[in-house]
Amino acid sequence: MCPPIVSSYRLLLLSSPPPIVSSYRLLLLSSSPPIDSSSYRLLLLSSPPPIVSSYRLLLSSPPPISSAKHRNSYEAWLAGRGLMLSPFHLRWQTTAFNRLFAYCSRLNPHGLYLWFNSGVVFGVVAMVGSVVLLARTLQQTLAQMTSDDPRMAGQQALQVVVPGVNLPTSQLLYFFSALLLSGVIHELGHAVAALREQVRVNGFGVFVFVVYPGAFVDLFTTHLTLISPAQQLRIFCAGVWHNFVLCLAALGFLFLLPILLFPVYSTGGGALVTEGSPADGPRGLSVGDLVTGLEECGVRGVEDWAGCLSRLAISPQTGYCIPTASLQPSWAHGRAYKRLDGTLDCCSNSSLTDLCFSYTSPRDKEREYACMPVRKMVTGTPVCQRDSDCLAKEQAGTTMCVTPSLENQTRFIRVTHPPDTHMLFVGYPPHLQYSVSLTNFVPRFTFLHLDLPVYVVSLSGALAVVNSVPCFALDGQWMLNALLEATLVSVVTDRQRRELIGFFLLLGGSALLAANVALGLWMVTAR
Repeated sequence: MCPPIVSSYRLLLLSSPPPIVSSYRLLLLSSSPPIDSSSYRLLLLSSPPPIVSSYRLLLSSPPPISSAKHRNSYEAWLAGRGLMLSPFHLRWQTTAFNRLFAYCSRLNPHGLYLWFNSGVVFGVVAMVGSVVLLARTLQQTLAQMTSDDPRMAGQQALQVVVPGVNLPTSQLLYFFSALLLSGVIHELGHAVAALREQVRVNGFGVFVFVVYPGAFVDLFTTHLTLISPAQQLRIFCAGVWHNFVLCLAALGFLFLLPILLFPVYSTGGGALVTEGSPADGPRGLSVGDLVTGLEECGVRGVEDWAGCLSRLAISPQTGYCIPTASLQPSWAHGRAYKRLDGTLDCCSNSSLTDLCFSYTSPRDKEREYACMPVRKMVTGTPVCQRDSDCLAKEQAGTTMCVTPSLENQTRFIRVTHPPDTHMLFVGYPPHLQYSVSLTNFVPRFTFLHLDLPVYVVSLSGALAVVNSVPCFALDGQWMLNALLEATLVSVVTDRQRRELIGFFLLLGGSALLAANVALGLWMVTAR
């Protein structure tokens, strides 16, 4: 067993040379010339402390170990793998794809020249069109903020997407995958165009900011500044051009889906509910339900769903043929009373199972009202608009046409989704139309989904539009600067004036985009 540390120090002390005091005494005795004792006193006082004190100091305060070495090792490890980590931001960069970019830039030089020149034309048109579209979207958002008409909801061409608010969590995988794919194709266009214009690509990478993924290419800035404005335009417009082409490709794929996916998907059998909605519930519309009808209007797809609801919204309320014996006057459930809009109600406001119906009395031909259990009365019941419709179907005098007594613009609608019972909806038809997400494609197998190409179309198209906006930090900034340098050199010869014009245009575009984002977020989250 090793001796304790204190004993070790004692052993070391015993084997050490004699104290410094003894050394000075020996020196004093052996010196031949007389030496002033004050000098020795001064020397003794200025000498280092005894060895014992030195050992005590070493034992009580060992030197601290610095963490700089570990920090440098950690940073070197991240840099060696192309990683950069900061708050809410993770980035990875590599040069592994540079050979692929270089190979693509050498394919058919004349074809690539025409391809990227087409991108310049699209980029310039998209820059102007994006400003018009943002202005129109801002106008629609302001109009929606001041109106309660549900038909105005969802009319904006561009909408802010907030995961968990207006994007279901079940769709996050498809959303982020489509967003990353659109970003990669966007940066691929920049990289290939840059190499074709003899601009070096330092690397390609992907990043995650908060929860949103994206991609980027690192271009050699010095090379960019040396090429002409026309060459710069071909590079800067390539990203939005590739997003537009990807959007068209995904859109074409969607149009061909009925043919391509016939073995695994079926169409024409109804509209399939794809995500949860306010209409969800034990007797509502759940994910996977197949809607086949709205009242007597057949639904074979999403188009029929929208068309039927539009017709029901403007048509008179549908009536139902009810046996005369089941009718009870309103005095049995309380006297009918007028609502604020002048319509009558005869049921308690808190009733979740009963509904007030109106009908024409066969005796005095006046309107009477009856509060009845709605599901029991309308299940399997023929529809009608007048009593004669029921008389034509049943024996005279046994049934009559009763109509739900509802507020203006409110409708009672039976939604057929076999094998479940009808979903009974009371409200404004556009509310039902815009709150339920449907698709025409019914998978023959439960593991198939069609959300990815839909998100590719919407997100890639949105990236093409938004990145074209003349806004700071977007592609539109560099596109605008290159465009001004290519077109205004002979008109505005002073470079500072051209830069000032570009600055104010960028300021206006940035303000327009910021207003759309701010109001869009408010509409999604606060309203």
